[in-house]
Amino acid sequence: MKLSVPRASLQSTLQLVSRVVSTRTTLPSLAGILIHAEDGAVTFRATDMELGLSRKLDGAEVESPGTALLPGRLLADVARNLPEGAVVLEHRADQGDVELTAGQARFHFRTLPVDDFPRLPAFEDGGVKLPAGTLAEAIAKVARAASRDEVRPILTGVLVQAEGNRLTLVATDSYRLSVKHSELEAPVAEQLDANVPARALHELERAIASEGPDEVEIAMPRNQVVFRAGAVVLSSRLIEGQFPSWRQLIPESFEHEVRLPRAELLEVARRIGQLAQRNAPIRLAFTEGELTVAAETPDVGDASESLPAPFNGEPMEIAFNPQFLIDGIDSVDGDELALQLSSPLRPGLLRPVGREDFSYLAMPIRLNV
Repeated sequence: MKLSVPRASLQSTLQLVSRVVSTRTTLPSLAGILIHAEDGAVTFRATDMELGLSRKLDGAEVESPGTALLPGRLLADVARNLPEGAVVLEHRADQGDVELTAGQARFHFRTLPVDDFPRLPAFEDGGVKLPAGTLAEAIAKVARAASRDEVRPILTGVLVQAEGNRLTLVATDSYRLSVKHSELEAPVAEQLDANVPARALHELERAIASEGPDEVEIAMPRNQVVFRAGAVVLSSRLIEGQFPSWRQLIPESFEHEVRLPRAELLEVARRIGQLAQRNAPIRLAFTEGELTVAAETPDVGDASESLPAPFNGEPMEIAFNPQFLIDGIDSVDGDELALQLSSPLRPGLLRPVGREDFSYLAMPIRLNV
């Protein structure tokens, strides 16, 4: 194998592919990136057995075809610091290494056993096609609410549903719930209903940003999901089991709806939230015409800040996990958001003013009065 490729293309490809290289494995091949060159096309592949990612590299000149498996993270780190210009990779079978040449720099990487590298699922045509921008926006809003606790694996995924002209993404960690509905210009060819690991969707979002495709194609062979976004193919296992009945978690009505400036509220929450440490909550105290955001951590300090709020009725104070509240505010579109509340012990709902395409429900934290 011998090929030449622009340094910028190599760096961007390795930066994307190396994210799924395994860092904790007893199988050395999973720490590698597989480089496969044939007929003028070069593909880079990596997997940690949970996620698999491959990308065809643009602008490569293949002098001789072949395959080599190289230490993934090291290769990506080296590529990041190479001089501008062409990079030549040559597999030297007799020496058991790959020589990388860039300008006057020369590196030799010992190869890993190619036969030990797992076969990644190939993309099968005929699946669902979704607008890339619409899907990426929904992922950015929803996936952050998925659980990171593997004790309940069903909650570490994002429910992805598409039927007719509607796409819905849902995630919950049992303390918050995020739901995004998107209207599609064209109906999907077939119904989609899958619980996809949030990590896979985060990587898909990055691939969409990197590739800039108009659409993402989705296939689901044998309890897996495979996404194709431009030159990137991303595969992941699906999460088995019944996703929670999320519609039942959203209250039908609320006693209060307070419209607040989104950007200002986000800045205030971030400022005051710095004093909510060691699992301390951030407090929202509503009085006639005013909202006071406050936080206190014993032996550290306290902070508070007030802003006008069109609140009417008896004063009410409710508390939330600081990061959950900040994530919710950050996920809402528009200059204003609607915060819907009923009592200090019932969940609060954030959504855009006058729209129901996005909802972010957060459970409150009981205050010790």
